[in-house]
Amino acid sequence: MRIESKKYLYDIARAAKLALGFIEGKNFADYSANPMLRSAVERQLEIVGEALAQLARTDPPAASQIGEYQRIIAFRNILIHGYAEIDHRIVWNVLELKLPVVLRQASNLLGAEEQSGDTR
Repeated sequence: MRIESKKYLYDIARAAKLALGFIEGKNFADYSANPMLRSAVERQLEIVGEALAQLARTDPPAASQIGEYQRIIAFRNILIHGYAEIDHRIVWNVLELKLPVVLRQASNLLGAEEQSGDTR
């Protein structure tokens, strides 16, 4: 795997981990009532989507190993371009159900790469 691909995977994993850390111990009411928390989480989700878009552009086989990667990229576009119409319940659902899977998949790809010693 190329170094650029590893960088994008690292960025995906880091942003996912940060977003999940931001909401640790919080519930939907906490999230929806706190604009600073929502902004921080949304920014990390934007990074996940953008890094995945770059990965899909430069290394489609790697991107395809992240489940629903096209939907994640589309969600990033909604966050950025449809910011005035964001449904906080949808974001919360992504945080609870989808983001942990993305984090695990990106981390697994990075871990498999390190174990193989491939440094292309």
